[in-house]
Amino acid sequence: MKLVHPLMKYVRPGAISTATCAGCGDGIMAQAVLRAIDELELNIDDFVFVSGIGCAGWIPSPFFNADTLHTTHGRPIAFASGVKLARPDRKVVVISGDGDLAAIGGNHLIHAARRNIGMTVICANNGIYGMTGGQVAPTTPLGLKTTTTPYGNVERAFDLCALVEAAGASYVARWTTYHARGLTRSVKKALTKRGFSFIEVLSQCPVQYGRRTGVGNAVAMMKGYKENSLSVKKAASLNEEELKNKIIVGELVDKDSPELTEEIEKVRRIHE
Repeated sequence: MKLVHPLMKYVRPGAISTATCAGCGDGIMAQAVLRAIDELELNIDDFVFVSGIGCAGWIPSPFFNADTLHTTHGRPIAFASGVKLARPDRKVVVISGDGDLAAIGGNHLIHAARRNIGMTVICANNGIYGMTGGQVAPTTPLGLKTTTTPYGNVERAFDLCALVEAAGASYVARWTTYHARGLTRSVKKALTKRGFSFIEVLSQCPVQYGRRTGVGNAVAMMKGYKENSLSVKKAASLNEEELKNKIIVGELVDKDSPELTEEIEKVRRIHE
């Protein structure tokens, strides 16, 4: 009897091989997204997946058997905004990396959150530019030696969730690839949430980040996620010193705010 993975029905025929390195967290992220769609019993034909340039961009394109846009570097949210405005009935999902979304694409990220446009953005944060040689990224920790910071990074890292929360997103969550079930629950929540949803996923990159930090392989990195993560509830009872170098995971924002395409439709009806 041939065993078939229950999520294979969402995979594009012939797209079994992926562009990811051994130990990469992108496979866990891909399964979380597809499992969320499966558990919600949603039709993948109602989705449009948009990605930029980087390792995580290969998660939906060409892997998912759905409508996908693989766009230019830093522009997936701009393309996704156009899709949502043209087809507000579609579920629009952006999957890309921290460099693509928070560096060259940073303005698109904060303005999409400010506008509260109805899309889900899933950010694979591996703390470095993994695909292009290990350069410093907006999320790279202080002191880390990278290709472009051979004497150590002197720039403070973005807190992406705090950034998007301040901009006005309706839903914000953070997980790691170790927390696969929590991540799946958040994707389910984000896909059914009205407005802009953002999920940051700390994802291991053993080839670039792991060897530069000395952490090593993917197993060691996953163990680090497990040991250094705290729930939002637990973190609320600790002071700043106790939270140093800890990863706060869980739902950070869940609120209701006006959504852009709905507001545009209201204006259109008034002036018909």
